[in-house]
Amino acid sequence: MVARFSTVAGGQDSADNLRDVRGFSVRFYTEEGNWDMVGNNTPVFFIREPSKFPDFIHTQKKDPRNNLVNWQNRWEFWANHPQSFHQVTILLSDRGIPYSYRHMNGYSSHTLSFYNERGERVWVKWHFKTNQGIRNLTDEQARHYHINPFDLTKVWPHADFPLMEIGQLELNRNPDNYFAQVEQLAFSPSNFVPGISGSPDRVLQSRLWAYADAHRYRLSVNYQQIEVNRPRCPVSNYQRDGLMAAAASPGEAREGGQYALTNFYPNDRAAEGAPVPDASVVEPPMPLEQEAWVNYHDNRDEDNFSQAGELYRLFDEGQRERLARVFATTLQEVTAGVRQRVIAQCCAADEDYGRRVAQACREGAGESATAEQTLNNP
Repeated sequence: MVARFSTVAGGQDSADNLRDVRGFSVRFYTEEGNWDMVGNNTPVFFIREPSKFPDFIHTQKKDPRNNLVNWQNRWEFWANHPQSFHQVTILLSDRGIPYSYRHMNGYSSHTLSFYNERGERVWVKWHFKTNQGIRNLTDEQARHYHINPFDLTKVWPHADFPLMEIGQLELNRNPDNYFAQVEQLAFSPSNFVPGISGSPDRVLQSRLWAYADAHRYRLSVNYQQIEVNRPRCPVSNYQRDGLMAAAASPGEAREGGQYALTNFYPNDRAAEGAPVPDASVVEPPMPLEQEAWVNYHDNRDEDNFSQAGELYRLFDEGQRERLARVFATTLQEVTAGVRQRVIAQCCAADEDYGRRVAQACREGAGESATAEQTLNNP
């Protein structure tokens, strides 16, 4: 297997000690193809609607005018999207700056699914801790559970869905060539193997096509022929040639290989080895039921704050004080209207949360006024 960790909002100049979400991606080279788990070090994300992603990422990247982080943009987006508050609480808490890549968890964040040869499907979330674990949810539980199980801004409470330990992931070797094995590594959430699939999570559905599309632009249409992206099992399809097509490897001239005699389907050459779909690994139909499954998820009456409040109440006194100071520091140059909405969201999560942030903002404003007065009247 291969893994890649990174910061998210920063570019190649981003330091490892900045406050940021960390990308957490792993690829398993299996006997049936590659499976990519493309997640983060947080169990939730800022948005639940994929069309919001371009606007969201514009606010997180550096201001194009001065190449600096613009906290007004960030807070203005978050204040107008209260579903972000759970992730904001994580980001601005101590968890927002992992001690190192060895001292953080990894999550699929999205709900995925397992299915078997009987066509039975269960919903799962992946947790990568010291011990790797999963949580699974049946179709019946998903339909009647009190939160939308496909909402990327929510977690599944462990009290309801205890983690199931399935193994341990060991990272024991660094890359030999950074460019070849890290820069050219192309993870995609759509890389599944038989038995693992997606879910109606709207943000996941958009990522299933967007990642591969970006890789084709960045690395060419044949990016999956690059060594670090090549499956470790025979590949059988009818794709041929194109930019950066790799030289023929042993077996590539067979039927189903890159340089096979047959490059069209359907055909009459299955007996000669031309590939045909394998009915034994066909994915069962995806259930599509009710508004929460397929329609736009209306969040006007959505509870965006209780889980953030539960997380806040898990923090000790020092963690709560540091969280409030980070809020106040980043809100210092933000407009009053945005700042008031953010404090209201803190109060909605927990009264003490809102009180501390409001107090820290007042103290920060007082310190700034004193410093300005000192500068003007030396």
